[in-house]
Amino acid sequence: MRRRLTSVLTATVTSPVEATLGVAVADPVTRTSETLTVTVDGSPFEPHEVLDEASGTRWHVLRDVPVGELQVAYDALVADGGTSSSVSDLDRIHYVRPSRYVDLDRLESVARAEVGDVVGEEDVLRVASWVHGHLRYVVGSSRVTDGASDTYLARRGVCRDYAHLTMALLRARGVPARLVGCYAPGLTPMDFHAVVEAAVDDRWVVVDATRLAPRPSLVRISTGADASETSFLTTHTGGLSFGSITVTATVEGQELPVDDHERAVVIG
Repeated sequence: MRRRLTSVLTATVTSPVEATLGVAVADPVTRTSETLTVTVDGSPFEPHEVLDEASGTRWHVLRDVPVGELQVAYDALVADGGTSSSVSDLDRIHYVRPSRYVDLDRLESVARAEVGDVVGEEDVLRVASWVHGHLRYVVGSSRVTDGASDTYLARRGVCRDYAHLTMALLRARGVPARLVGCYAPGLTPMDFHAVVEAAVDDRWVVVDATRLAPRPSLVRISTGADASETSFLTTHTGGLSFGSITVTATVEGQELPVDDHERAVVIG
């Protein structure tokens, strides 16, 4: 299944910046063509690529970006979504612990009462269905500092909030779960998307509690414990005022797949 992916980010650099981009597809994705162009006031700026070998995430580091108008443009034609490796022993340790936005220690009693035992594919899907049924998708309704417990109390959010709550409930019941930042053909409203991969036996099953995009067409960008490890733009030093972002993701040469979110799916 071929997918055409683009993203354009703009920002104003007010003092020299070091930042990291997470907009390129992950290393396992089969790329037919790909370009990443970074400019400052129209002049080319060369990013430094860093590969996270464990997850396949390709980070692009921007060092000493001068004051001016920053633009990042990414375009790729890909043949698959980027199959994940099997669940490792380290994954079973790392992805079952609390993390920055997955404060599962505050939701353990909720997880026991609301979702009970989680032991296989059907139970993982059931947890995602529970989150889907208890939250409302409302653009702009959450803060960048909100974690899973905040989302549980607010009962609304966007894709990252749905993902954080889903992961908190799964981890609280002993299931390793991680966040995947991705391009999502068919997503409405179109943007970067966040979904959850849960460990079922030795494979990563993807669930999306928002149900806003078909999972078979997803393309992996980044993988991590939560949004703090998968952000499309992180400013480390300096001053940067974010401007705009435009994302497109389409399937070429065939119809968009149908997904009822009632069966197990893997990214790839």
